[in-house]
Amino acid sequence: MAGRLEGKVAVITGAGSVGPGWGNGRAAAVLFAREGALVYGVDKNPAAMEETAARIREEGGRFAAGSCDVMSSDSIAAMVQAALAEYGRIDVLVNNVGGSAKGGPVEMSEEVWDTQIDYNLKSVFLTCKHVLPVMVQQGGGAIVNTASTSGLRWTGAAQVAYAASKAGIIQFSRVVAVEYAARNIRVNTVVPGQMHTPMVETRLAGQRAGGDVQALLAARVKRIPLGFAGDGRDTAAAALFLASDEARFVTGTEIVVDGGMSVRCD
Repeated sequence: MAGRLEGKVAVITGAGSVGPGWGNGRAAAVLFAREGALVYGVDKNPAAMEETAARIREEGGRFAAGSCDVMSSDSIAAMVQAALAEYGRIDVLVNNVGGSAKGGPVEMSEEVWDTQIDYNLKSVFLTCKHVLPVMVQQGGGAIVNTASTSGLRWTGAAQVAYAASKAGIIQFSRVVAVEYAARNIRVNTVVPGQMHTPMVETRLAGQRAGGDVQALLAARVKRIPLGFAGDGRDTAAAALFLASDEARFVTGTEIVVDGGMSVRCD
C-alpha cells in the first residue's frame, strides 16, 4: 500500500501543532509525505511546524513550510502562489484548521460567534476559493475538509458556534463536490470525534476541566464505545484514503472517525 500519493503535491493547512504529539495537521503531513506526497504545510505560526518538518525529513520525505492566516483571503492567495512556485501544482488540499469556544447563543458574545464562523468555516471557503481554479486548470484534484462530530450531534458541551460551523463544513463539501465533479475534482470530509490531540491538553482541559487533563480524558473516553481515544493519526489515515486514487469514485461524503461515539443512543 506504500506510495499511495507518490508524486502528488499536497497543501495542508494547520500542519503545525500547539504541542508535542499528533495533531490532525501534523499527522496528515507526516503520513502524506510517507506515502510519497510533496507536502506544502502551512500554519499561522511557522514555529509550530518544526516538529512536523523534522519528522518528515528524518524519514526522507519532502516538506516545504509556509506561513498563512486562513482567515485572510490575501494570505491564502499568497500561500497558493508560494506552493505553486515550490512544486508547480496542487493535487490535494487538506483543511485542518479549527478550534472550539464554549457557550450557547445567550452566553456567547457576538464577537466570539463571528470569529468561530470565520476560523472554522470561512477559512475552508477561502482556501477552496483560491485552490479550486488551480485544480480546474490542471484537470483535477482532491480536497479533504475536516469537520467534527459536534457538527452531527451533541457531544457533551455547549459550543454552538463550533457545532454550527462544523456542520456547515459538511454541507459546504457536499455542494462543492457536486459542482466540481465534472471537472474531476473530488471533495470529501473527515469527521473526527473526541481525539486525544495536543489541543486537548493545552486548551480544552483549561476550558472544561479546570486544567485537569486526566479528568477531561476520562470523561471523553466514557462516551466512546471502543473504549479509547484516537489521535491525529486516525484522522490522517481517513484523509489519506480520501486524497488517494483508491477513493477515485468517492466524492461528496464523509468518513466519521470517532470510535462509534456518534451512533450511540444515550
